[in-house]
Amino acid sequence: MTALKYLQAYPVELQDQVRWLITEGRLGDYLDKRYPQKHDVQSDKALYAYALDLKQEYLRNAPAIDKVLFDNRLDLTHRALGLHTTISRVQGGKLKAKKEIRVASLFKEAPCEFLKMIVVHELAHFKESDHNKAFYKLCEHMLPGYHQVEFDLRVYLTWREMQ
Repeated sequence: MTALKYLQAYPVELQDQVRWLITEGRLGDYLDKRYPQKHDVQSDKALYAYALDLKQEYLRNAPAIDKVLFDNRLDLTHRALGLHTTISRVQGGKLKAKKEIRVASLFKEAPCEFLKMIVVHELAHFKESDHNKAFYKLCEHMLPGYHQVEFDLRVYLTWREMQ
């Protein structure tokens, strides 16, 4: 039985379906059919504009985003697909908090829904710090079908690892 490290938290029945697709050699076809469109966000500047648009649409009252970038140092083995940070600095005798979002560079080549899921997830942390019911409700509001996209993203990571 193949260990599916990105899908361990899901029910065995779902994992078995993914294993069947792997055995049949159809996992890539499943992903291509479900997510045929790649995004055109290829630079940090474009990623910043993309995240800012999502923030303006759904989280107008959340703190401003100071930096958004693709980061080739984010490591999937530590389950970091994206990262939100608040960096505090002293400026002119005042403490300023800078909000940053970093997205793993592998998402430059991913379908547009996966990039949106990662950005939505990190933006939601600006309002809700924990992965609780309110957090996932906010994610679902910003990206309807969030949970399915998150599952398929994990399937995508499994497929990429097999390549």
